[in-house]
Amino acid sequence: MKMPLAPVNTTVGMDELTLDPYPIYRQMRADTPVVRVKGVKRTFLTKAAHTRMVKDKPELFSSDDPNTPMQPAFQAHTLMRKDGEEHRRERMAMHMAYSPKAIQQNWAQLYRDITDEYLSRLPRGETVDLFSTLCGPVSAAILTHILGLDGATDAQMMRWSQELIDGAGNFAWRPDLFAITDRANAEMDAHFDSLIDYHKTNPNASALSLMVNAENPIPKSQIFANIKIAIGGGINEPRDALATIVYGLLTNPDQLEEVQRQEAWGAAFEEGVRWVAPIQVSSRLVLEDTEIGGCDIPKGDTVMTIQASANRDEDLFENGEEFLVFRGKNSHQAFGSGPHHCAGAHVARRTVGEIMLPALFDRFPNMALPDPAVVQWRGFGFRGPLNLPVTLQ
Repeated sequence: MKMPLAPVNTTVGMDELTLDPYPIYRQMRADTPVVRVKGVKRTFLTKAAHTRMVKDKPELFSSDDPNTPMQPAFQAHTLMRKDGEEHRRERMAMHMAYSPKAIQQNWAQLYRDITDEYLSRLPRGETVDLFSTLCGPVSAAILTHILGLDGATDAQMMRWSQELIDGAGNFAWRPDLFAITDRANAEMDAHFDSLIDYHKTNPNASALSLMVNAENPIPKSQIFANIKIAIGGGINEPRDALATIVYGLLTNPDQLEEVQRQEAWGAAFEEGVRWVAPIQVSSRLVLEDTEIGGCDIPKGDTVMTIQASANRDEDLFENGEEFLVFRGKNSHQAFGSGPHHCAGAHVARRTVGEIMLPALFDRFPNMALPDPAVVQWRGFGFRGPLNLPVTLQ
């Protein structure tokens, strides 16, 4: 039986989705869980069952979406837009740098040392923007080491990351944003090139070193693309997760007290990335006519899995709009699912959940957020606070 096409939404655009998408997603889940959004030229999937199903079926829903702004933003056909063996080979090229064993053996103590160093710079008793003084710089410093990008400054890494993110989320296809990513790509390519000889003569556990010294290395262009993907996601995910969780805890002091008592930092991490997923959406190209949620989805359509919405789906989460650390089962999709499950998930859990959060609240146990209303939240493809002014006590 032929199903109807998904209904069309002509009122929602990028501005509304960037400012505050959650009321929009809540309404969509209730009324039109599968909906063609004219302003984004995508079919939105807002229910958890649908987003997971699409991610788990790459044979039907391809990552190789020709209409995504990621390719011009990264100047590459990255592993994020590949499936099957091609995706697996490029993903595995960096796997040893990210594996739990490698993190424990090579990086865990360095993460602690970097976190302690940056915490020691913060002025006790003063109000500072934790987003710009800690969340971003610590994430950048850690990533610089794990990727092997010696000589790159925190400011460079943060700028490159944000410019790549802005370009990858440029669904309005604004030329000025791509001009910025063109410049960033030229800078990154030059820096990566300058380090290849060093890593060949000084093999180490960093991602760049592992890839250039592999027995059967992937092409240099794809090595560079892999590093850029890691820069794009490897700073904003831990940065935004840390800022989000701190905001959630400081605006729920009863939960903070219990987290401190139980040392339940891991649970706080999982709830933070569920509540506001750092990576909010993903797109997939439909390879065959199919049906989702009672709607006909034709071959050639582009569906957008809204994991931000899936993470608040009433079918799975009671009071999903609220930050509740001790909610019990937390089957969020903040790191995706299927073959494209985020390769850096373990790094984020380790750095933020096991190291940064407890260290921050150990040093400033009475930290306060004087005015939660001044915190600004933005983002459609990637989302988090833009500022976090806290008083360090």
